[in-house]
Amino acid sequence: MTKPIRTTSDYQKLDAAHHIHAFLDQKVLNDKGALVIERGDRLHLWDTQGKRYLDGMSGLWCTNLGYGRKDLADVAHRQLQELPYYNLFFQTTHPRVNELSELLFSLLPNRYSHAIYTNSGSEANEVLIRTVRRYWQILDKPEKSIMIGRWNGYHGSTLGSTALGGMGFMHEMGGMLPGFAHIGEPYWYARGGELDEQAFGLKAAAELETKILELGAEKVAAFVAEPFQGAGGMIFPPASYWSEIQRICRKYDVLLCADEVIGGFGRTGEWFAHEHFGFEPDTLSIAKGLTSGYIPMGGLVLSKTIAEVLVEKGGVFASGLTYSGHPVAAAVAIANILALRNEGIVTQVKNDTGPYLQKILREAFNNHPLIGDVQGVGMVAALQFAEEKSSRKRFEAENDIAWHCRTVGFEEGLIIRSTLGRMIMAPALIANHSELDELVEKTLRAVNRTGQELNLI
Repeated sequence: MTKPIRTTSDYQKLDAAHHIHAFLDQKVLNDKGALVIERGDRLHLWDTQGKRYLDGMSGLWCTNLGYGRKDLADVAHRQLQELPYYNLFFQTTHPRVNELSELLFSLLPNRYSHAIYTNSGSEANEVLIRTVRRYWQILDKPEKSIMIGRWNGYHGSTLGSTALGGMGFMHEMGGMLPGFAHIGEPYWYARGGELDEQAFGLKAAAELETKILELGAEKVAAFVAEPFQGAGGMIFPPASYWSEIQRICRKYDVLLCADEVIGGFGRTGEWFAHEHFGFEPDTLSIAKGLTSGYIPMGGLVLSKTIAEVLVEKGGVFASGLTYSGHPVAAAVAIANILALRNEGIVTQVKNDTGPYLQKILREAFNNHPLIGDVQGVGMVAALQFAEEKSSRKRFEAENDIAWHCRTVGFEEGLIIRSTLGRMIMAPALIANHSELDELVEKTLRAVNRTGQELNLI
């Protein structure tokens, strides 16, 4: 049977007829027509009209190895032929998931021992909520059930993960539940006032102690946060922040849980972002870079302390997913991690390409009239729009300005993202100097065009 030849318009009509996209006004998109991406190679994508884009976001922070890795596709194909599916129910397991765990825990500090695999980061955080609460139940402290997150933090789109996250507009859509609380984000540029960054970092961390005391330490199960805030704007906390957060959690017997869905697997130049910031979480939520996005997979990593309680004292663990530890996903994850390790990609991000990206970004934007701050490390960065640098005054219409810049970026053949008044980027970890030059050059053109078109400069 001959495959029908379809135009961009054909796909746009099908999309409008059958899909509801994430985080946008579907009616507006339907009137415009979705961009139809049909192929990718390394950091570049092509749409159905042949236009090339540099993907400065690794898809959604996930294609760490870039597009077009035949080795990952071949591994998936072989596993599909050998064992396309089996589950971890019925007292069974399979080789690939065990080999994945062996490899994963070889990368992690010795304090971690067990994993519960999921299909996504949202599910990993959903499992986190139940696992943490079960842990305290086993220890005869069932009242320790409140989970504290951060305003503007993001932990997923399932009901529990939405409540854990701090996106108010998501809560308004029925996404808030009892048993969750939030503290402010460590966003010095917006919230620091007259304090220097380190003093603000301590003040922001102190909000956790205040909240724990307000709720009652005997009722607080865990504090959950991203090492740096991803969807909230690639916000990097001051250096003083995480050590103080850890001290507070230990003082009040509150679990410290790191959402490594974006930061994990080399993004900062360390295998996991908490290592860059120098703290020791009790759990790690992982996904995205685990398979470089080639197939869905996530997981919750547990410390030995938590795992021992669950295994030795917990009895039946009444939680499970049909596709937990899926053999094809596990096979791809193994190949992905081996590539990141054996090809020296994480080391390259730490010692070469990461510092290079941060250097050329600052050379391009430190003195730019529209940019008040540049944040980032490794292959993740953010540009803060500002009306007045000296006072850190932000534009009143910063959301519209950043969205305009994002739109102009697409016109320039660049995919970066806007969040509030920040332009954020996270290119594939395999990016070379030439590709990073292209990323910064096109970003500069998009920022300059935005300033000219909106009469800001």
